[in-house]
Amino acid sequence: MPNTLLTTTPSFLRTLCNLRWVAIVGQAVTVLVALGPLGIALPRWPLWGGIGALALFNVYATWRSRRPDEERPGEAFAHMLVDVAVLSWLVAWSGGIGNPFSSMFLLLIAVSALALPLRWVLATGVACLLGYVMTAVFGRPLPHLHGDQFNVHLWGMAVNFVLSAGVVLYFSTRLVAALRMREQELARLRERFARNEGIVALATHAAAVAHELNTPLATLTLLAEDIREHASDADVRDDAGTMRQLIDVCRDRVRALAASADMGVRQRVDLDDVVQRWQLIRPTVELQRTGALPPWLATDASTGHLLQALLNNAADASRQAGSPRVDLDLRCEGDELVGTVRDYGNGFHESVPFQSEQLFRTSKPEGMGVGLALSHATIERLGGRMTMRAVPPKGVQVQFRLPVAGNDESP
Repeated sequence: MPNTLLTTTPSFLRTLCNLRWVAIVGQAVTVLVALGPLGIALPRWPLWGGIGALALFNVYATWRSRRPDEERPGEAFAHMLVDVAVLSWLVAWSGGIGNPFSSMFLLLIAVSALALPLRWVLATGVACLLGYVMTAVFGRPLPHLHGDQFNVHLWGMAVNFVLSAGVVLYFSTRLVAALRMREQELARLRERFARNEGIVALATHAAAVAHELNTPLATLTLLAEDIREHASDADVRDDAGTMRQLIDVCRDRVRALAASADMGVRQRVDLDDVVQRWQLIRPTVELQRTGALPPWLATDASTGHLLQALLNNAADASRQAGSPRVDLDLRCEGDELVGTVRDYGNGFHESVPFQSEQLFRTSKPEGMGVGLALSHATIERLGGRMTMRAVPPKGVQVQFRLPVAGNDESP
């Protein structure tokens, strides 16, 4: 856990640079007030030299923090060492441990503890301890303070406390927010993993079933042909012909399902053909089609599966509400394929809230609960997005957007 804290907060080095600018301004103001209104005898050039050196370093650090390279704990520790060295220099020339701001060493340790791995925090603590000892041994003591000057010392301690509390509070809140975001992301990853695991299991079983269905479908094809050839009734022959068409559709879908199990096969489909096959399977549905697709568009096979799943869900929802109508709009907008499917059903079921990532949950009595989950997974894999909203007076509209780039290339 500690090894990842540095990357959970947005640019620790950038935050450290911003705090360092605040420290530089505060140090400059403190020196000006001490040398001016308070009249404390302090060495000017060592103090201004330390502040200037820290400012020059922070210019470099600010430039470095804006580079897109990954931040490393060792680099952040090196920046902390510069802060420790400059603080030791300034405190040593302005009273040593008698300086009310000498406890700022604790603040540096707290900042490192909130953002660095443990070993670097310990190293920062050792550096701060050495700096504090050096200021105590070699620090230049302040002149004797009495009366109003002693009150100034107390005010300096109060300002130090407020600054320390503010910095610790700032880093603590950022750390808590980062941890909460990390927990939410882990929860989403767990849900996605569970869903994908179910989809993989379902796909494996479907591929096995697809191979098993070849034989009965071949038998049904022969039976349908035999009925059509020997039936004396014209209606029976027409029904047998329709049955043969449906069997052919099932056979093609089974073969495509078995072929898709091969990871090296990348199939392309025409969405207009997908819609026509779907209408053959669902002849009782009144499909209102709008929009037009360019003739060159050939999409990934999973896009066809997505469209079929959405159409089936819409048809089932409309049928449950006593309506045979389903609306479909397919078009290209810029570099995106936009599809909109609207049903005339009863909307979301209150007892089963809409959760597109969950498998085997459905509000339909005869549903298996995989349509929306598979649709969501397909959208996610193809880099698109899907929205779902209620349409007054009743019905639900599902819209998906998929990038055309990469879908219109030849296999």
